Amino acid sequence: MTYQGVLSKMQTELGNPIQYYLVFEDSFLNVNQLLNKEIEINFAGYQCLNCNKKKKIFRQGFCYDCFYSSPAVGDWIMRPELSTAHLGIEDRDLEYESKVQLQPHVVYLAVASEIKVGVTRKTQVPTRWIDQGAVQAIAVVEVPNRYLAGITEVALKDHYTDKTNWRKMLQQNNQIFDLIAEKAKIESLIPAEVKEYFYAQKNDLYELQYPVLSYPAKVNSLNLDKTPSYAGKLTGIKGQYLLFEDGTVFNIRGSEGYIVTINV
Repeated sequence: MTYQGVLSKMQTELGNPIQYYLVFEDSFLNVNQLLNKEIEINFAGYQCLNCNKKKKIFRQGFCYDCFYSSPAVGDWIMRPELSTAHLGIEDRDLEYESKVQLQPHVVYLAVASEIKVGVTRKTQVPTRWIDQGAVQAIAVVEVPNRYLAGITEVALKDHYTDKTNWRKMLQQNNQIFDLIAEKAKIESLIPAEVKEYFYAQKNDLYELQYPVLSYPAKVNSLNLDKTPSYAGKLTGIKGQYLLFEDGTVFNIRGSEGYIVTINV
């Protein structure tokens, strides 16, 4: 069968293992069903996820113009501590920014390649952790806006990384951490205005299972601009990556806005 459409990040469903779906305008594909099968991916063009024009993608699925104008990719997205909607101050569009920033956010610890600290909207739990390829995760605080989550993350970055080593995440990693014990150390590290939101008694530990038949010994990232056609046997899905038998890995999230044809 042949599927064609604009790539956006795979939709996921929590399960054992996690279920992954590629959703196009007129069809969808349960990617788990392709495990251990040969698939072919062909690059067919670009379409900006914001303006829908057939323009070259600049970053995060957006063309150059949209990346520097849309409120959906303001600096506060990557740096929550820059959020200003709680002060009534606009970055690009106060209505949009208020809708996103002024809602419950969670600061968490997660293990993908090592222990990292991160921020997500409460509505994105556990989706955010799945997208990062985390095998364990635990919420540390739940705060009423993005700014408070951001300053908490900044304080904790002195003690934990805020980045995922994607190569290490995609390889077999049997290292286990005690996130409940780690969380117990954090209360004294968070800003004073956030301490009332600390999850002192709540220790809901998420353990996430991914549909991976085998992990690559080495990884080679597929870039559709350089390699517009690729075929291989799918052996796993983790984070937003497809893993292939020959060690090739394809970052769906990193290829948002690319038009592809997938032959199954």
